[in-house]
Amino acid sequence: MRTTGSREVYRNPWIRVREDQVERADGSAGVYGVVEKPHFAVVLAQERDGFWLVEQFRHPVGRRAWEFPQGTWTHGSSGTPEELARAELAEETGLRAGRLRHLGHLDLAPGLSTQEFDVWLATDLTPGPTAREVTEADMQSAFVPEARLHAMVGDGRFTDGPSLAAYALLLLDRV
Repeated sequence: MRTTGSREVYRNPWIRVREDQVERADGSAGVYGVVEKPHFAVVLAQERDGFWLVEQFRHPVGRRAWEFPQGTWTHGSSGTPEELARAELAEETGLRAGRLRHLGHLDLAPGLSTQEFDVWLATDLTPGPTAREVTEADMQSAFVPEARLHAMVGDGRFTDGPSLAAYALLLLDRV
C-alpha cells in the first residue's frame, strides 16, 4: 500500500488527526483516518505483593478508571523513554524508583493510531510528593495486592488496555 495524499482534519495540543488517501496493492483506492499522538510510558510500580495504581475520571468513557501510572511529556517537554517513565511515576503517585527495568515496547492501536508505548517495572520505591497536572486533579493512587488486581480484572473494574498489556508483559517476564 502506498500513500498518495494526506490532509490534516483536526489538531489540538494533544492530538492530530489526518486523512490519508492510499492505493492498495491491487490498485484500488482507499482512505485511512490516522490519529497521531505522542508515545507514552506505562509504569508497573511493584512492591511487596502488589502494585501502585491510579484512578481518575476518563472523559471519553464517562467514568473513573483504574490504571497503572502512565502518560506522555507535556507540550514542550522531552526526554528519553526512561526519563518519561520516572517522571510519570513521580508525577502521578509521588513514588521514585530506585530501579527501573524496561519490559517492552508496544503499539497502542496500529490500525488507527501512530501512538506507541514503553512498559517499565519500577521497584525499590521511595515516597515523595506528587506533581499532578491540572487534568489529573481528581486522581487518586492506591496500593493494590496482586490477588485483588486479578479480581479487579475479572469483575471489570480494571479495563485499561495499555495497563492490561503491560501486566501481560510482566507475567511473561516472570516465566
